Amino acid sequence: MLPLARYGMALLAVLLLPMPALAEDSLNSGDTAWIIVATALVLFMTLPGLALFYAGLVRSQAVLSVVMHCVGIACLMTILWLVVGYSLAFGDSAGGWIGNLGKAFFSGVGKDAMRGSIPEIVFAVFQMTFAIITPALIVGAYVERIKFSSVLIFSGAWLLLVYAPVCHWVWGGGWMAGLGVMDFAGGIVVHATAGISALVIAMMLGARRGYPEQVRPPHNPGMTATGAAMLWVGWYGFNGGSQLAADGGAGMAIAATHIAAATAGMVWMIIEWTKFGKPSLVGAVTGVIAGLATVTPASGFVGPLGGLILGAAAAIVCFYAVQIVKHSLKIDDSLDVFAVHGVGGILGSLLVSFLALAMFGGNGLAEGQTAVGQLGVQAIGVGVTLVWSAVLTVVIVKVTGALTGGLRVSEDQEIEGLDLASHGERGYDIGR
Repeated sequence: MLPLARYGMALLAVLLLPMPALAEDSLNSGDTAWIIVATALVLFMTLPGLALFYAGLVRSQAVLSVVMHCVGIACLMTILWLVVGYSLAFGDSAGGWIGNLGKAFFSGVGKDAMRGSIPEIVFAVFQMTFAIITPALIVGAYVERIKFSSVLIFSGAWLLLVYAPVCHWVWGGGWMAGLGVMDFAGGIVVHATAGISALVIAMMLGARRGYPEQVRPPHNPGMTATGAAMLWVGWYGFNGGSQLAADGGAGMAIAATHIAAATAGMVWMIIEWTKFGKPSLVGAVTGVIAGLATVTPASGFVGPLGGLILGAAAAIVCFYAVQIVKHSLKIDDSLDVFAVHGVGGILGSLLVSFLALAMFGGNGLAEGQTAVGQLGVQAIGVGVTLVWSAVLTVVIVKVTGALTGGLRVSEDQEIEGLDLASHGERGYDIGR
């Protein structure tokens, strides 16, 4: 072959053959597409899932106020996460306690910046939906008796002072990550923080008028079940998306999540059937949510058997936690945020030490780590988080009360209902 022909063939091969991937070209379109979908699913958990779940559990005069709390929190947390929250949670830090302000206003988080195999902007917005739902969970502790201004001030301060630091400790490369704390999707970061904070604010705010003798039952259990169904579906994105990849790990996390939810719902029904003679719809879906909260920290580390065990444990432990908080301690954590989310998240965070073992179908622990050793690590992570969250919540509640002239609405407004008193609207206008 003539030299010119050989050069021509070589040039043609260069043009037609795929170029070698460069270091910066690490985008995986499948992973990216999945995390975009997961982001939508997690937002779907708050709006409309959590909003409807909580709205059905209150009096008809307060149904819109609960939805408004969720909407207001979603809007405010989005802005705060953009301005400074993401940077505090995922920015660089010297001591592993809090991120710096290098990523404020999503600085450097352009469409070409990467976080693993996905664009960092996709990761940042995915994490934003977690920052939205976590303070929204606390809404269940103070329904029917709190000023809307108090909700916004408390939630904003709580995001920056409680959620962002704990998120950094565990997921942002902070000191808990260095210790080896296992929290796949938020048993510590989401449920433990929100749960203990809900208990604290419920105690400081005081009970609803007439609690416990004159508290009305849920005004619309069907609405609650609809919201719970949305949460159940959305939790696929919550836990499966935390794998940050479209792979078998995400599939297994979803499988464990679903199995835990179904098991917890069934066991909760059996408990109610045995104790009260009838299983309730509200009880069944509360069991489902307890199972989802409990499997969250473990979902990426366990197998189907682990999901089954976590679901059964969640129903039993959280059911009796509800009884203790409401009837023994007489704390009006109105929609059982601590007993379901807090206790569930703590339970799952501890049990993962054992259920992650290969004998239960899990992925195993870090090299050289034992189940008992991991349990100690998990206990430290849970304990520090509970103390931090509780103490900062006390401070935030006091400051919020000072700024708003007290957290609570007046007695007349509470009787009238927050829909009209705070927002000038009615959830139902039957017969008018």
